[in-house]
Amino acid sequence: MANLEVDLVAADRKVWSGEASMISAPAADGDIGILPGHAPVLAVLRAGTVRITAVDGGSHVVQVDAGFLSVDDNQVTVVVDTARDAVPGTTGRH
Repeated sequence: MANLEVDLVAADRKVWSGEASMISAPAADGDIGILPGHAPVLAVLRAGTVRITAVDGGSHVVQVDAGFLSVDDNQVTVVVDTARDAVPGTTGRH
């Protein structure tokens, strides 16, 4: 089964990078969920919570400000102004 390659970056740092089975993010028109095989999309993000389910079973929950999310061929890129851990100790590989 295919996985998602996710890069979550803020203006000042790479927040998280790795393989995931799912990601959800606060799109401007409502929350968006991304699974492997998702159609290409470019979405504007509002402030809220990005949730990443890593393939190793880990969960990564990050509070973000405005930004955007891009999906193409199982590659997900999330670029935001600022990001901080929503739950201490939940970030993974950087």
